[in-house]
Amino acid sequence: MLYLDHAATSPVRPEVLEAIAPYLTGTFGNPSSHHTVGEAAAAGLEDARARVARMLGMRTGDVVFTAGGTEANNLAVKGIALAALARGGRHVITTPIEHESILESVAYLQRFHGMTATLVPVDGAGRVDPADVAAALRPDTALVAVGHANNEIGTIQDIAGIAAAASAAGVPVHVDAVQSAGWLALTGLGADAVAIAGHKLGAPKGVGALAVRGRVPLEPLVHGGGQERGRRSGTENVAGAVGLATALELAEASRAETAARVGTQSARLIAGVLAAVPSAHLTGDPQNRLPGTASFTFAGVSGEAVLLELERRGVVSSSGSACAAGSDDPSHVLLACGIDPAVAQTSVRFTLGRDGLPGDAPERLAALVSDAVAAVLA
Repeated sequence: MLYLDHAATSPVRPEVLEAIAPYLTGTFGNPSSHHTVGEAAAAGLEDARARVARMLGMRTGDVVFTAGGTEANNLAVKGIALAALARGGRHVITTPIEHESILESVAYLQRFHGMTATLVPVDGAGRVDPADVAAALRPDTALVAVGHANNEIGTIQDIAGIAAAASAAGVPVHVDAVQSAGWLALTGLGADAVAIAGHKLGAPKGVGALAVRGRVPLEPLVHGGGQERGRRSGTENVAGAVGLATALELAEASRAETAARVGTQSARLIAGVLAAVPSAHLTGDPQNRLPGTASFTFAGVSGEAVLLELERRGVVSSSGSACAAGSDDPSHVLLACGIDPAVAQTSVRFTLGRDGLPGDAPERLAALVSDAVAAVLA
């Protein structure tokens, strides 16, 4: 089996399993407990926090561990916006291609807190123009929330340009870096908050982090015992935090080499599919995209049928975001890029892991895609 759905989740790395094992057995204590077992767990938790902060270019105290990327995005969007309400902040800026955890959080603020939102448009490749973000800023803007790289089409945004425009107006910027972590540099973006998820990096599912600068007020969403400096109550997942820190460090250590190698393989796959399948159309920015993402539409062909044919040939891929799996609606990302709804429903996404593809696999995979499309049309 060739697994090409790493944007949905990746296997846990052996080094991560080794790092977390002690925190599931001997050092299993509650980090809030004031005894030796609890204090040992607390030491592991704080070490993990410092390591994640270093990788994100933040201070140790800025990092809040969460149950994943979705919670991290919810905490950033709702937490920063709700904290701004008391200061007159009633407006949020985002884009129509964001992950559902961003878009639904904004919709919640509109429904239950009377806030307004501006969805800055994207072009046909899914790119956001920082000038459009600047034009959307208002005196009551509480937050700008933009994904670093799109989870479906892989397009990378000019976060530095967007952050510069927002910073000039004194507006904080939250960046969803769930897909870009480990592939792109996350320091020097100018962001005030950054969300990541462990299972995209080789850590277990169920752990993520939000790094939010201390100067940015944040209203907690989960109340209780006041853990995570009062920003996210609940007994911390120490093993998960250690796993996330370890996976992030491993990914960062080889990031440049991995991105170059996998990017070359992905480019070969893209070229092969476009040459072999006349109806194939590459979605997203053809150049400024995540190294491991190759997403296509096949006009006139059922995307789900192509996926089934590929799986019969030993290739596991997806039609887009795993969070939208099972929905009959076309991708909101592709619709926002101006793709016809009928064509949007033909999408197939291949996302490579950090090991990439062996030998001539990109060309062989392109041939399998051609065979799968032909089988559907037959």
